[in-house]
Amino acid sequence: MTEQPQSLVPAPPTEPPAAPDVPAAPDVPEAVADPGPPPRKDRRVLRAALRWTAAVVVFAVAGAGTAYGITRMERTDVPGLATASDGRWDYPELTKPPLPAGSPGPQAESNPAGTHHADLRALLLPAPAGAEENKALRGEDGWLATDDFLEEYAEDDDRDTFRQELVDAGLRHIAARGWTTGDGTRTRIYLLRFDTAAVVEDAFFKPHFSYTSAYSVKGADFTDNDESFPVESEVAGVQRSAQVETEPYGEEQDRQAYLAAGDVLAVVLQSRKGTAPAVPFRQTVVLQSQLLG
Repeated sequence: MTEQPQSLVPAPPTEPPAAPDVPAAPDVPEAVADPGPPPRKDRRVLRAALRWTAAVVVFAVAGAGTAYGITRMERTDVPGLATASDGRWDYPELTKPPLPAGSPGPQAESNPAGTHHADLRALLLPAPAGAEENKALRGEDGWLATDDFLEEYAEDDDRDTFRQELVDAGLRHIAARGWTTGDGTRTRIYLLRFDTAAVVEDAFFKPHFSYTSAYSVKGADFTDNDESFPVESEVAGVQRSAQVETEPYGEEQDRQAYLAAGDVLAVVLQSRKGTAPAVPFRQTVVLQSQLLG
């Protein structure tokens, strides 16, 4: 942008001739002179400050430094957020898989069913640097058996009920990925695909997972909604429910999140001996949300 020329300030008028003596007027506050436009150097500093202020901040620190929000990003480029000093993991640079020619995205107006036309297996978040992948979750040709997914849940009755609901709702397939990081945190991500977004929302997310899970995950006897998960990190078009295991918990603490993203129900689980840190869990949930959004 071309810099505007500096405004010229008129020279002060010459001293007027002396006026005849008149009675003294009451004291009136002296008017503050208009300083005029800022000097050229000040304007350059102001413009530089505005440019820095407008820069995109990937993670905004909230609360006591443990809650993070992620700004919305372009759907074709989701950075891996490699900064690790505050507990975030070093994810690779993420790019959404290409859509088949002529196919709309899951949030397009021409796609009311919310169908993900990209390969579901390519929408799984990859493991961060240094993590050991759980190869058992790859399944056969990248598709996991329903019973393997249901092994995450503690009660036989819950597994039976959930299994029947999945069958009745027309579950198409499950893609999964898992890994363990050097600090012992175990992550499991499951993407369950159905025919329409309405099935995901009405049959599963709203009745079973919108606040806390209706089905107990193994090792997580007492869970509550994680209300400290920052709202500003929500991804447009993706409904999220995040939950955390509350005390008293056993050897491990568990965190879990359920995402309704078009025709996909995503389940994100993390467990660690002692306590499961919030930062990498939230980073993982938001990045997976962005890949699905």
